[in-house]
Amino acid sequence: MNKTEKVLSVAPMMDWTDRHDRYFLRLFNPHVRLYTEMVTTGALIHGDAPRYLQFDALEHPLALQLGGSDPAALTQCTKMAEDWGYDEVNLNVGCPSDRVQQNKIGACLMAEPELVAECIASMQAAVKIPVTVKHRIGIDNLDDYEHLVTFVDTVAKTGCQTFIVHARIAILSGLSPKENREVPPLRYEDVYRLKREFPQLDIHLNGGVKTVAEIEAHWQHTDGVMIGREAYHNPYLLAEALPLFGITALPERNAVLEQYMAFMAHELEHGVPLTQMTRHILGLWQGLPGARRWRQHISENAHRKGAGLDVVRAAAELVKRATGTLVSA
Repeated sequence: MNKTEKVLSVAPMMDWTDRHDRYFLRLFNPHVRLYTEMVTTGALIHGDAPRYLQFDALEHPLALQLGGSDPAALTQCTKMAEDWGYDEVNLNVGCPSDRVQQNKIGACLMAEPELVAECIASMQAAVKIPVTVKHRIGIDNLDDYEHLVTFVDTVAKTGCQTFIVHARIAILSGLSPKENREVPPLRYEDVYRLKREFPQLDIHLNGGVKTVAEIEAHWQHTDGVMIGREAYHNPYLLAEALPLFGITALPERNAVLEQYMAFMAHELEHGVPLTQMTRHILGLWQGLPGARRWRQHISENAHRKGAGLDVVRAAAELVKRATGTLVSA
């Protein structure tokens, strides 16, 4: 497999990867796979499904991540995803929060590979789009490599092809969700070994990836890399990864901002508050002169009643003054 066949994706992140953020991220790189926030089956079946499922065609390729453990409910929601035009459905077997544990969602399912296999088999039988799994390398006392192999082998027997592996265990008692993203050590070698022992499967690595060099390094051992928080805080990383796909002309931040502002103008006309969209662009100038002033101006003004694109234009002007670069926003 050559590099251009490798996969780069942005992780599903609660409260972050909503449709506005995904639209913004897509402007940096047309090849990256995007994932929704985790949506529970209950929210789709009993709640406002269009609110959770709505997306712009620009976002493709796009996956819906589901949280749940009831095969019938997951199957119903998987059908909904296919009907709405999603390219993939992903089952969350990695979230460590107390709330999802109580509802038998997320990382706690690592202890029940047979149930996960039952869910995946039912979901796959109902649709033509791929059904994938995102999971940890282990949980609590089920943290050795042998348990990881048992989990993957059990689920793979359903025909599931793609496993996105967060290279940390989850400690379900004693650590917060934030701590579970940082405290358990990264065990990349476990993911590499998994690929060696299951060469027929697509194994993607997630956890702690922050640079293009790291993406390339992990691609040597896996089929894909999923970036999490770094893609949110420093979205231009996605543009910097374009040469990995044979594209040498990188989009300018100013051009990305212009495109996103056109999108925001449309959303504002339909009643979406400015701050719901600008909160995702605070990292646009990460590491460059003017970045702090950009973040500060937007944070202090976007939430005000009646705030419009003039807030973003004023913030862009502050960047222009700091960098001497034309910001035509």
